[in-house]
Parts: sequence; C-alpha cells; structure tokens
Amino acid sequence: MVRSRIERQLADVGKRLKALRTDLAVAEQALMQVDYEAGEARLRSLVSETPVAQKEHEQARRQVDVNRRNRDELQAEIARLEARQDELLDAFNER
Repeated sequence: MVRSRIERQLADVGKRLKALRTDLAVAEQALMQVDYEAGEARLRSLVSETPVAQKEHEQARRQVDVNRRNRDELQAEIARLEARQDELLDAFNER
C-alpha cells in the first residue's frame, strides 16, 4: 500500500473514531437518563399497581433496551475501527 494512501485512510479512520466517540458519549448519557426514568416508572408501577403504570414501565424498559443496543453497537464499531487503525499503523510503519 502506498504511504500517502495509508495516511489518508488513517486520517479518515481518525475522523470517524472521533465522531463515534462523541456519539458514544451522547448515547451513554441518554442511556443513563432513560434508565433513571425506567426506574422511576417501575416504582410508580409498584406503588399504584395500575395497568397504565405497568404499561409505562414496560415502555420505559423497552426504551432502555433500545438505547443499550445503540450504545453497544457504537462500542463495537469503535473497536472495529480501532483494530483497523492498528492495521493501518502497522502497514505505515512497515513502509
């Protein structure tokens, strides 16, 4: 691989990693918020014992699951790009 091409790919990966890490920070903050809200909904459900409160709790838990999957996908993509970055750095150093 040509050195300039490796440099370009490294720059692209670096930009993407930076954006994903920002997205991950936002996703983690959102997850904390919806998890808190789900906990509150759970308490309301336990105290009121109404079908409406139970439904709100179930919806809140589903939202937590969605946010958790989103966070996990971002973490996996970051790991994949970090591995790619390592490969590119190895190729760069071999040149």
